[in-house]
Amino acid sequence: MEGRMFKHKKLALLIGVWFAFGIVVGGLYVHQVAARSDKTYEKLKLFTEVVELVKKNYVEEVTIDQLISGAVEGMLHSLDPHSAYLSPDMYRELQVETKGTFGGLGIEISIKEGILTVIAPIEDTPADQAGVQAGDKIVRIDGESTKGLSLLECVKRLRGPRGTEVTITILREGLTKPKDFTIVRDIIEIKSVKYKTMEKGYGWLRISQYQEQTATELQKAVHSLEQENPEGLKGLILDLRNNPGGLLDQAVKVADFFLDEGVIVSIKGRGDEEKMTFNAHKRGTLPAWPMVVLVNHGSASASEIVAGALQDYGRAVVMGSKTFGKGSVQTIIPLEDGSGLRLTTAQYYTPKGRTIHEKGIEPDIALVGVEGTAGETKKEVAEDPQLTRALEHVKGLSIFQKYLSTGVK
Repeated sequence: MEGRMFKHKKLALLIGVWFAFGIVVGGLYVHQVAARSDKTYEKLKLFTEVVELVKKNYVEEVTIDQLISGAVEGMLHSLDPHSAYLSPDMYRELQVETKGTFGGLGIEISIKEGILTVIAPIEDTPADQAGVQAGDKIVRIDGESTKGLSLLECVKRLRGPRGTEVTITILREGLTKPKDFTIVRDIIEIKSVKYKTMEKGYGWLRISQYQEQTATELQKAVHSLEQENPEGLKGLILDLRNNPGGLLDQAVKVADFFLDEGVIVSIKGRGDEEKMTFNAHKRGTLPAWPMVVLVNHGSASASEIVAGALQDYGRAVVMGSKTFGKGSVQTIIPLEDGSGLRLTTAQYYTPKGRTIHEKGIEPDIALVGVEGTAGETKKEVAEDPQLTRALEHVKGLSIFQKYLSTGVK
């Protein structure tokens, strides 16, 4: 890591820790524009005057492009940590990221309480291998303080060519002083879905991030689990730990696999144009296998949508620790020169109307004092106490469901 976007007039949505594709439909009445025009032009006149003064008198020569870009960046940065100006290069890179391959450390970040914070390291990436953890606070990048920097400026400093090094200084609960991590940048390739039969009849599904093909990959993974268990699946564990979010439409499709009706998520902004509702459909719904959803503090945005929907309907038991709490929607508005604006336009709500922003999803069963690895191998699964607890619980749910279905009194 969480909107609407003009692209061949097709609607695409992304809610992640970093960004959300989308467009904004106009929302001002004509008389409102007219009433404000005089004041607007007055302020624009002031802006133009300042630009000219800086251009003529600043100690070093500056271009109009520099001044305008800086002004736009400052304006958006003053709104909230997630609104920002995207240069043409950053806008192109943002589009590439949703396809699952990009350069960097493999770390999802956000600004939380004014501090650059790690939402989650992405599995099997340099940041993950170096030991960076969800909740770490990055106070310096290559010795320079991150205080006051925008999210995108921090991203820019963390990224670089493959094989180059960057040192991040981290504050972590339990550490008595800041700790430096020197990490070698690499090309990040994310496998969205992993799966494994844990025991006969019980499957593990891991979603690391919501990308363009996540729903399709999940469907294939479930089919593979069914083939591995010809006598039938008895229960599933959906592992969303350290999943920072991604494409909203994929999160909706994932939730839709497990729900046959009702609202999955609603989006509410200031105007009617920013209000949207996404519903579940009966077609394509998977069997009602007993289910546990695993979450932690690194589960954010689109992951919170899925966990919140399944929790609200009682479709799954949510286990783990409270999620990150990133429930705002960023709309990406493309500009004529190839750049773009990322603007916070709405918040999303669970089926029961709960807002997740800065609150997170509280698990039904808290797993306190045990950390999970979200691992894939049998050894990692065996050494993952959270996953072990989840398996025990889903087996109990399966037995209870079988008991109810037999009609035994």
